[in-house]
Amino acid sequence: MGQVLKLFKEANKYLVGGVNSPVRSFNYAGVRPVFIKNGRGAFIYDYEGKAYIDYVLSWGSLILGHGYPQVIKDVKNKISSGLSFGLTNKTEIELAKEIKARVKFIDKIRFVNSGTEAVMAAIRLARGFTGRAKILKFEHSYHGSADYLLAKGGSGLATLQIATSGGVPQDFLKHTLIVPFGDLESLKNIFSRFKNQIAAVILEPVGGNYGVVPPDINFLKQAREISVKQGTLLIFDEVITGFRFRNGSMAQEIGVTPDLVTFGKIIGGGLPIGAVAGRAKIMDNLAPLGKVYQASTFSGNPVVMQAGLSTLKVLGKLKNRYPELTKLADELRSGLAKEAKLAGIELEISGYKSMFSLRFRNKSQFSRFYRLMLDQGIFFAPSEFEANFISFAHKKSNIRRTINAARFAFKSITKKGDSQ
Repeated sequence: MGQVLKLFKEANKYLVGGVNSPVRSFNYAGVRPVFIKNGRGAFIYDYEGKAYIDYVLSWGSLILGHGYPQVIKDVKNKISSGLSFGLTNKTEIELAKEIKARVKFIDKIRFVNSGTEAVMAAIRLARGFTGRAKILKFEHSYHGSADYLLAKGGSGLATLQIATSGGVPQDFLKHTLIVPFGDLESLKNIFSRFKNQIAAVILEPVGGNYGVVPPDINFLKQAREISVKQGTLLIFDEVITGFRFRNGSMAQEIGVTPDLVTFGKIIGGGLPIGAVAGRAKIMDNLAPLGKVYQASTFSGNPVVMQAGLSTLKVLGKLKNRYPELTKLADELRSGLAKEAKLAGIELEISGYKSMFSLRFRNKSQFSRFYRLMLDQGIFFAPSEFEANFISFAHKKSNIRRTINAARFAFKSITKKGDSQ
């Protein structure tokens, strides 16, 4: 029995479904989960030593790639001073200063432990600040696993083909309003119907949880304009997009300034993190200055803060190289599209800059494609609803190898008569 299969069987004895997050089960892709021992640069390695070019990058967290030497060195040094204190430390101040220096529209930051926590804090803060109960989200958007945000959520629920999680009473959703993203008429109607009742609109400026959805800048500007008129706070969920496309936020990229913004993933350098940030007028409503309570034992953890601080300092040096990520992603997208077309396979590739997703007209082809790519050492997200990413560790040779592997996979699928 192979080491990976042995681990998979053992995992199923002790972990629910053998995993600690549903997409890691690889059920949608129809293959056995990949168990990873270590990573370096653009590659991850399983417990049998097989290497994979990694386009998942810890779900977008590792923009520098795996095991970036300076980040690892700094984290090791920080660990030697202790793992956790539950008290304020200098490094969290330094990380907050780095973020604020690059995201000019924010005044203050509150660090938490995940994107979910960041969004929960942002919404509670918006409700406390406005004195209103209702929030507005968009279909297929995912903003973490809080009960009231799981209605018509993104990649996780879409992958499992369910609209709302079990265990969420309908009563919990009564203040959650949902409209299609990009539908300006529906947006106007919902604000008209619930005039002066909506505390916040929360959205992803670039969708990353129903495949990649490029920004609709006009719609985002309209959402900003309407929310201002209605006294509603606009929250940008930038857990994925923060520092992904530039040395700062997506809000700056498109020229739409939200009231609050949530960050995660990249700002933690690969360790668990989340943050909510905004103008002092709003942020100072959080305890201990205000009456909106939010707390966490591990928030501002010194090791996590160091990983994030070191990552952002490296990104500061690489800030002029962000277009290189887009160029590599464009090359990969166009190469995959060309090979799919030559093989007679209908494949939709959506993307924005260094993010992309793949969706086959015939879903069964995704499973075959995925298995064939894994066999050749290419690791894509194991669901068509999840995003893939390019890091600064990826090279043109990785892209060429991936396109060559896809050519073989597409031809193999066609030979089996699955092209229709």
